Amino acid sequence: MCGIVGIAGIRPVADRLLEGLKKLEYRGYDSSGIATIDGGKIHRLRAEGKLVNLAGLLAKSPLPGHTGIGHTRWATHGLPTETNAHPHATPRVALIHNGIVENFRELKEELLKGGVAFTSQTDTEVVLHLIDQELLKGSTPEKAVSSVLRRLEGAFALGIVFAAQQGMLIAARKGSPLAVGYGEGEMYMGSDAMALSTYTQKVAYLEDGDWAVLTPNGAVFHDAQDKQVTRPVKVNALTGAAVGKGGFPHYMLKEIYEQPTAIGQTMNMFCNFATGEIALPPLPCDLAQVGSVAIVACGTSYYAGLVARYWFESLAHVPVQVDIASDYRYRPVTAPKGSLALFISQSGETADTLAAMRAAKEAGLSCVAIVNAPESTMEHEAHATVHTYAGPEISVASTKGFTTQLAALACLAIAHGAARGKVTPEERARLLHALAEAPSRIVEVLHNEERIVKIAASLVHAHDILFMGRGGSYPLALEGALKLKELSYIHAEGYPAGEFKHGPLALVDDKMPVVVIAPSDPVLFAKTASNTEEVVARGGKIILISDAAGCAALKGSTFATIEMPGIDTFAAPLLYALPMQLLAYHVAVLKGTDVDQPRNLAKSVTVE
Repeated sequence: MCGIVGIAGIRPVADRLLEGLKKLEYRGYDSSGIATIDGGKIHRLRAEGKLVNLAGLLAKSPLPGHTGIGHTRWATHGLPTETNAHPHATPRVALIHNGIVENFRELKEELLKGGVAFTSQTDTEVVLHLIDQELLKGSTPEKAVSSVLRRLEGAFALGIVFAAQQGMLIAARKGSPLAVGYGEGEMYMGSDAMALSTYTQKVAYLEDGDWAVLTPNGAVFHDAQDKQVTRPVKVNALTGAAVGKGGFPHYMLKEIYEQPTAIGQTMNMFCNFATGEIALPPLPCDLAQVGSVAIVACGTSYYAGLVARYWFESLAHVPVQVDIASDYRYRPVTAPKGSLALFISQSGETADTLAAMRAAKEAGLSCVAIVNAPESTMEHEAHATVHTYAGPEISVASTKGFTTQLAALACLAIAHGAARGKVTPEERARLLHALAEAPSRIVEVLHNEERIVKIAASLVHAHDILFMGRGGSYPLALEGALKLKELSYIHAEGYPAGEFKHGPLALVDDKMPVVVIAPSDPVLFAKTASNTEEVVARGGKIILISDAAGCAALKGSTFATIEMPGIDTFAAPLLYALPMQLLAYHVAVLKGTDVDQPRNLAKSVTVE
């Protein structure tokens, strides 16, 4: 969601704040702004749209000052206009905010009755005026912020500067993440370590409820009870170079091509392919005693969970419940106590997933977070964490985040089956061998990219596209449809192949492309082929994604084929995700949409 950067320094900050904001473009935004402190005054610039607009204003009207804050806004309350853009300011204080103030209406009514005039439609402006009112009463900045924080309900990460305090910056966090960076004679803050990678690798993280006072000499942390506390400083390995495009035209394409390495790194953290053994991080339960699994996630991570359901049920022989996180917390937790509950999030900050995990903890479930971001809120609050090793994922549309989640979930499912005695050592070795082949098979798919580009060209003018698959390929159909509509804005839907005849077949005509995901599985392929022929009979244009045997079986019935390398059915989801990622990417490029930052979307969704 919104991006936050701040510097309390000893040299000009405006241009460096802009550079920090560029590192946060991946989060998605619709306006931006910077405020600096100089000569006892607040200097501010804001702009609608992309950062290039703010950069243009800054080039014409440079902002002075050695202390400042910057923000990219993803609109929640109020239209994406310059008036609603952050920072918000009075003559005394300027403020930036990520999150939602849930009780802003009652607070705003109180301020309006007191004669305060509002200039924006945002919930954030309430926080600004509450602090400003405390300053007018004679409070110090520290006391003003502390007093106001106690009144706020919801989630927030705040960056605050004061006209009368040239070298001071206050950071506060509840729910939304916030990091503090240590430099030479300077201090920094940012939404995450990536925002700080240009400045420093020495980072501390505010814990929930913390607020901190930053000056060029260091940081003083306070907890939710205003008690002074210390937070450990860690060395972050992320550098500015790690988040570059590496010569690719878009982050998304770079991240697609990084998948063989990312999947290999993730599996190597858990698997000894020589001995056929799996070593998981310490878990809060004995897998041998776990008789059911609950999986909770949002978006692409939810589809990874749907794939994992087939793995856990077939290997561990346990019932699996997969839920969308935004619904999970609003009904009773029904999984039996002793269930293993998996919460999947690339960022580890997804608000809905985090809230669902808290509900599951209260219900007594053993909660394991599957995340890509070290030091995330979910990692801190879960009973245990299984990391994926995708590295920085900048494009809003997840690619390597998804496939590394699949890799981690596959290892968990094998380990669970082995612990319950349902997977023999020989079977475990076979399954691990299948996973070990995935990275090299993915490289083969990438070598076939030109074929996918040609197929993408045939879809550019489509208004609707359907995806279908059976078993573990059904979640891939959902994911393929999601990727296409995210990036190209073409309406797309994914269905179980067997459900086509129960309604979706009515949509099929000679203008309807239907993407069929059908590895030549000995059980499911024949059924999917039959469903495919039903579509062909209605004039549908079949785009088949299958291996050589599958493509041969349906030869003559397809409009186009993407022939996949052969791979064990168990590992097929890791491989078959690739052509759909590439298809969505190239359709979007041909349509001229913003591939890395699709309209209306954000990378890290930190509000409910």
